[in-house]
Amino acid sequence: MAARAALRRRYWAGVPARLRLLRAVTVLLATGLALLLALAGLSASGTWNTVAGRDAPRTTSAADLELALNDMDAQVANLLLANGDAGKGRLRTPYEKAVGFYGDARDEIGHDLRTLAVAAQGDRGDEETVESLTDFFAEYQELVGRALENDGRAGGRAAALGDYRRATDLVQGQLLPEARDLVSSNDAVFNSEYTAARSALHDQIVAVFALGVLLLVVLGLLQWYLSRRFQRTLNAGMLAATVCAVLAVLLGVQLLSATREDLHGARRDAFDSVVALSRARAIAYDANADESRYLLDPQRRDQYAWSFLAKSQELYGLKGASLGTYDSRLAVTWREYEADHQVLHFTGEFRRELDNITFAGERGAAEKTVETYAVYQRDDRMIRKLLAEGDEAGAVQFCMGWEPGTSNAHFEAWMGALDDVTAINQRHFDQFAAAGHSDISELLPAALGTLLAAAALTVLGLRARFAEFR
Repeated sequence: MAARAALRRRYWAGVPARLRLLRAVTVLLATGLALLLALAGLSASGTWNTVAGRDAPRTTSAADLELALNDMDAQVANLLLANGDAGKGRLRTPYEKAVGFYGDARDEIGHDLRTLAVAAQGDRGDEETVESLTDFFAEYQELVGRALENDGRAGGRAAALGDYRRATDLVQGQLLPEARDLVSSNDAVFNSEYTAARSALHDQIVAVFALGVLLLVVLGLLQWYLSRRFQRTLNAGMLAATVCAVLAVLLGVQLLSATREDLHGARRDAFDSVVALSRARAIAYDANADESRYLLDPQRRDQYAWSFLAKSQELYGLKGASLGTYDSRLAVTWREYEADHQVLHFTGEFRRELDNITFAGERGAAEKTVETYAVYQRDDRMIRKLLAEGDEAGAVQFCMGWEPGTSNAHFEAWMGALDDVTAINQRHFDQFAAAGHSDISELLPAALGTLLAAAALTVLGLRARFAEFR
């Protein structure tokens, strides 16, 4: 009991002891809050580095790979279709463009595979997928090489078509499913890390607020005790320390809240649309390839017609629509949407984008994408109509031509509109990431500085009071 009484007299009973205790608690709370903010800021900075430097590029690289695979296979079909009979009757412009696009797609696939191989290190599942893709791509190029070689000699069309069937089946059966798996797995990792980061930021905001309120309560108690004990209205040092503490808490909460909102904007408002639009672009190239395959391979026309419709449904889904009813159903549902933007009687990637309109100019760009898509769809019916009428040459020329009013010209306009709306979302994703880094570099030092000032002012504000007891 005597020891307890001695400790009480030393640490609380006397005025200096009480002041020392309150000073220590204030400094410890300020230090703890500063440490919490510093760790939260470092964590947020790491999150932005991961999101902008790894998760988003990995997902878009996988989407680019899927698109390039579709494009490359489409260009092989175009090369065979435009070559005529061993080069006789060749459609020069379509053939030359197909050669260029084929080379670009092949280079893009090589680049994407290298990028994904580096990104997959440490993830055995993704490493195996990239290795498998690389092996299948080598096999695909061998088949394509044989197809083009056979098509270059008189009487080689049948052999070339057989090689191309095996090549395109390899793309559809192996390469594209694995590329889509990479898109999905990388996007899922991004989404999981986003969810965890948002949850952690919420907890950090609560902790900063609670610790800040506790610090302000102790400062208020200290100010009250000084006023009561020394018969002074206010202690200037303590008042300044309290102002600094309030400012620090506000800055800390603002930093973490802004980071949380920027993460939401980057992921949900911007990148969700980037993913949907990237998938739409890859599907579009595959659907466009189905038209060339349809003309190239009479024995598989039913298969490629069904495949084209299935991909159209992935883009702008209309339950129960056939190729014969798709255009009219699209026109009706689109008029309904134009009359009321809340009425969306369709599904697919375009619906995902229109459900996520956020930024200035985005709705107009997204609507133009659907409108140019509708034009391209009507071109597809023209190709099938010409072929049904026996005008195969006219169908091929309309499908592969680049003159104004032809299918490829309209496809290019559609892809241009799709690129525009994608660019809007990608630009805002980059802006959210830049804002996140900027908030950390500007607000975190200010918050830490004001907490340091609060602790220092508390010590300085009490110095004169301690001097009275010497």
